[in-house]
Amino acid sequence: MHPMTVFVNGSVFTGHGRRSRPGAVGVRDGRIVSVGEPADVLAAAGPGADVVDLAGGLLMPGFQDAHAHPVCAGHAMLECDLRALSTPDEYLAEIARYARARPDLEWITGGGWSLASFPGGTPSRHLLDAVVADRPVVLPCQDAHSSWVNSRALELAGVDRSTPDPPDGRVERDEHGDPSGTLHEGAMSLVGRLVPAPSEADLDAGLLAAQERLFSHGVTAWQDAIVGGGFNGFPDPYAAYLRAGASGALRARVVGALWWDRERGAEQIPELIERRAGGRAGRFAATSIKIMQDGIVENFTAALTEPYRDACGCVTANAGLSFVEPAALREHVTRLDAEGFQVHFHALGDRAVREALDAVEAARDANGPGDRRHHLAHLQVVHPDDVRRFAALGAVANIQPLWACHEPQMDELTIPFLGGRLAARQYPFGDLWRAGVRLAAGSDWPVSSPDPLWGAHVAVNRALPGQSRPPFLPGQALDLATVLTAYTAGSAYVNHLEHETGTIEVGKDADLTVLDRDPFDHPADEIGATRVARTYMQGELVYTAS
Repeated sequence: MHPMTVFVNGSVFTGHGRRSRPGAVGVRDGRIVSVGEPADVLAAAGPGADVVDLAGGLLMPGFQDAHAHPVCAGHAMLECDLRALSTPDEYLAEIARYARARPDLEWITGGGWSLASFPGGTPSRHLLDAVVADRPVVLPCQDAHSSWVNSRALELAGVDRSTPDPPDGRVERDEHGDPSGTLHEGAMSLVGRLVPAPSEADLDAGLLAAQERLFSHGVTAWQDAIVGGGFNGFPDPYAAYLRAGASGALRARVVGALWWDRERGAEQIPELIERRAGGRAGRFAATSIKIMQDGIVENFTAALTEPYRDACGCVTANAGLSFVEPAALREHVTRLDAEGFQVHFHALGDRAVREALDAVEAARDANGPGDRRHHLAHLQVVHPDDVRRFAALGAVANIQPLWACHEPQMDELTIPFLGGRLAARQYPFGDLWRAGVRLAAGSDWPVSSPDPLWGAHVAVNRALPGQSRPPFLPGQALDLATVLTAYTAGSAYVNHLEHETGTIEVGKDADLTVLDRDPFDHPADEIGATRVARTYMQGELVYTAS
């Protein structure tokens, strides 16, 4: 038997209470064997124990991200990565530098630009032409729902003024009707289908880079929201996970959500069953299904119960897109539920949320309650009539807290086009919690930062760290214990991991995170200043800030 590791001289948040408490935790052979008073835990450890000094910090369960795209994020870090930049000039300088440094690349790819950096969120091809004209450039934006392309890319794809908009997307056009250089949603594939796929080595390197980044943020498990298929240029990470799982390189716990091709129907279900059967290796299991029911507000494709406004505030004829026809959605989800699949919905607008809940209800009526743990991600706008339906149907609210704040994309590209009533229903975390809805939390990385502590800061303060803007709909704030529980036990529940991880209790695996301070002992507006000091997987140290 190996010596016990004992964590002392700090606080412990077990995930069961409303705050942290002073205490100690003992770990042996990768499992938690004691939780209690420091003297008692040390006495049980006996001589030779490895004592870890928390130095006044907080020991808590490892964070678990319920909605992320880590392989895409890691791969993007190795391409033309614009995520750390914010202005058109900065983007163009980096694109030009990247292209000069790689003269042999046939295509310039990467992305991460912000919609808020350009008027209307629609950059022009002419800007790209000025820095790279001889090679095609395809750069998805930060949320991967739009792409910025140059004239060469449009030319190779044959996209011109005669090209119709696809049913699930839109080509931005100039005053002459010519493509202006921004492609939304399904229109991204008009060019994206030509982009060379990344190599196995590229994806393997992206996965390992992403894993290290997530460990540095205390994240020990996640659900990858798109595997087994492609979306708007996302590389398919399915095989990379299987390789890493089989070799042991994947140390985190990962559930993969298999992509539902919205251009097909129930005929793809046997293929998904086959992918699930072959989709297990090490700590990876592809047991969920991802259905994207709508788009995003900023490009007017999120499905709403009321029409969008135009730039003048007038009501338009557009209420967004339902990517899967609602009656078909109910049928498909009922079939998937009967086959034992969990369904992971992208449901951002309130109509999409309602359609997803209707599908869960149809499956429940047909198949009984079950234990699928269907969850709806993003939930930017939720109609008040649908808030209580989550708990009644056993549906989990998968929230991305970092978005619930005033920032340029919200204030300039969202609120004016939603109108007052819909804008006031955004990110209703508090209403969902008060209605007894189970919460899980995630980042949607690389759409936004993978740092759960920044997400927790916004969930509690409804403002970004250090932000001078007023709180965004402060009545929807959560307390710190609730949001930390969503990022731990809540996401573990979604991934069917609650018997192994998600809380600190005897018998569970020691997937743990050490914070450099106890945020419960500091003002709420300092949560975002908290940093991860160490991360452990089954008692093994996988990250240290030193």
